[in-house]
Order: sequence, then structure tokens, then C-alpha cells
Amino acid sequence: MTAAPYQSFPNSFKRDLLAGKKLIGCWSSLANPITTEVLGVAGFDWIVLDGEHSPNDVSTFIPQLMALKDSPTAPVVRPSCNNAVELKQLLDAGFYNFLIPFVESAEEARSAVAATRYPPQGVRGVSVSQRSNRYGTIPDYFKSVNDHMCVMVQIESVAGVAAVKEIAALDGVDCIFVGPSDLAAALGHLGNPGHPEVQAVIASVFADAKAAGKPVGILAPLEAHARNYLAMGATFVGVGSDLGAFRSATQALCDRYRD
Repeated sequence: MTAAPYQSFPNSFKRDLLAGKKLIGCWSSLANPITTEVLGVAGFDWIVLDGEHSPNDVSTFIPQLMALKDSPTAPVVRPSCNNAVELKQLLDAGFYNFLIPFVESAEEARSAVAATRYPPQGVRGVSVSQRSNRYGTIPDYFKSVNDHMCVMVQIESVAGVAAVKEIAALDGVDCIFVGPSDLAAALGHLGNPGHPEVQAVIASVFADAKAAGKPVGILAPLEAHARNYLAMGATFVGVGSDLGAFRSATQALCDRYRD
């Protein structure tokens, strides 16, 4: 049975996330609507369209959103940084689910949440007709859209770890997400997120988030790590990337025919 296409309004992804449903996803870094469409065909629960470490901007994101319109896969965007102007453009382009990188304080998290809400709950600027409200055709869009916004924040620094209890306690922060590579670097273990010290800190972040009643997520391209994080209680888990899958498959194909 084919799953129904993902609809961003109302936001079924946010509903499932807050309900504690296991959501397995993939990173998309190739900035191409065809590869994004292929990821959607695969049937992941979500895809992060990455604007932090990939050559994406609002003009490349929109064709990728279009490529996912017939897919059950929920698009999540990671902006280049926690910037209200950039978030406003991504909101108007049609994103509802945001993964905010490098959040280090409750104030930074609060600013991200406010940027995704119209007044009086937030500071989002008003464009009467844009892609997010299907060019003005969604009835009562402005009355209810704030409730459908989903904000996940990345903890990937020593300061972020120290502030995670305050961050997780905020209304409007829907998920705490660990960035294992940057966190490992911050702890002095660059390139080694599996180091025992890093793993202990990740476990503490998970515990603090769950104590606040917030779901936790992480990127784990190694299957053993992913299954371990799921066992630890993570429900929003990235298990790979389009770039990694393409690189591995093409190298394996090439090597198969080498003498």
C-alpha cells in the first residue's frame, strides 16, 4: 500500500515527532531535485535538505520541495545559521520543519522559535501571498500556521551541552538534536564521535532532553551507532546521506572491475 503524500499543513511530521514515533531519515547534500526525489521514492520518514554544509539556498530548495510533493517523506531544512531573515525566506518558500544548527543558549533557541511564528507569538514578517500558504489559497492560514511550525535545535558545543536543560524546557522547541561530529571536535576528539567521552556527553544530552519531555535525535551514518542511539531513546535518527550513499556505491562499482 502506498503511503499518502506528506502534507505540510497540517504538519503530520510534527505530530508524529511529538508522539514519540520512530522517524528514520536521511541527509540530502547534493542540492539536486532529482536526487531528492529519489530519496523520497525510497520512503524515508524525513529528509534534511542541508543549507549549512551544502551548496543550497532558497532558489535550490524550492525545486527540491517540489520534488517531494508526491512523497510520504517530510522535508526538514537546516539553514546556514540561526538567522531570522534567512528563516523568513525559507518559511515563505514552504518549509515547516527546521533544524537549527549550533544553538548554544536558551536565548538563541528562543530567537529561532520566534522567527518561525507570526506576531504576537513571534516576529515572522508577513507576506500575504507566498508558496507556504499556496499563494493565498489556504483558508485561515494566518490564524493557525504558528501551531504547525516545528523547530528542532542542534546541540553541538560545550556551551550547548551546558545549556541543554534550559533549551529543552522552552515552549516551541520540539526536539533536541545532537550534532555528533561538531560535539566530538568541541570535546577534543575531532573525527571520533565514538570516543567514550563523546558518547557519555551524548547520553547526558539525551537524558536532559527526555527529562524535559522532548524527543531527541542524532545523525548516525554507521548502523551500529544508529541502533545504539535508538536503544538509548532517540526517535529522530538520520542514518545516512545521499552524498555518502552515492560515493560508496560508485566506489564499490568501480572497484568491482579493477584487476
